Order: sequence, then C-alpha cells, then structure tokens
Amino acid sequence: MATGTVNLHRVLRAPAARIYKAFLDPDAMAKWLPPNGFTGKVHEMDARVGGRYKMSFINFSTGNSHHFGGQYQELVPGEKIVYTDAFDDPNLPGEMRTTIVFKTVMCGTDVSIEQSGIPEMIPTEMCYLGWQESLVLLAQLVEAEIPDGP
Repeated sequence: MATGTVNLHRVLRAPAARIYKAFLDPDAMAKWLPPNGFTGKVHEMDARVGGRYKMSFINFSTGNSHHFGGQYQELVPGEKIVYTDAFDDPNLPGEMRTTIVFKTVMCGTDVSIEQSGIPEMIPTEMCYLGWQESLVLLAQLVEAEIPDGP
C-alpha cells in the first residue's frame, strides 16, 4: 500500500530553465539524482507529456540495483514538472507522483517538490534523506557558472 508523502523546498542560485533542464536531461539525472552510495543509469527518457522514462539506482558497494520508471504528466518549461514513478520490484507496489514547481526569485529559483504515494516498505525519513542528498548534488550541478572554453 502506498502511503508516504515528502515535501522539500530549496532556493538554488541558478535560473529556473537550467534547473528544469537538469530534471529532464538523462546525463544530468544520472549525475545528480542517485543519493550517496549509488550510481544511476537512465535507460529511457522521452521528456514530453505522455512520454515515459526508465532509470535504475545501483548500490556502489553491493552492486544491487532497483529499477523504476514512470510517465510525464505535466511539463511547463521553467515552471512545473509532474511525473509518476513505479518500482519494478513487486515488493514496492503502487505508483508515486512527483510534482516540482519552479519560481523565479531575486537570488535564483525557489524549488518545491512533493512526492506522494511512497510505498509503505520505504520509510518516509529515508526518502527525505535521499532527496536531501540528491538536492545537494543538483545544486552543485546547476549553480556552477562555467564559461565556454576557447
């Protein structure tokens, strides 16, 4: 039974368009989304409303992995992303829904995330920890100002 919900909020020193892109670019997702101790692989990404994605997180120490994927429900460039998630593991049933809202503020972008329908087997506090680790990596990716080389 899916019961958990987490809400996260960050202000990042980056434009909304860059953060939005980081949620829809397969290479970016593989870099920032896996929490500490995991690597990530994007197997499929069709970033359009109705499009699907498939990804896996691999435990770096054990090599064990879990696969998940879903469908994009709403995409408003630089403003909002809504997608579903489901695990391939039958022990983690149900469908999660993630909503990300971007709001331009004086110093960058206010990012609000809600993930609901988290399977009962996953402690909500572990989701918070994982998201917090991922958001640190997201900030490192999108806040960097790297000029184009020669």
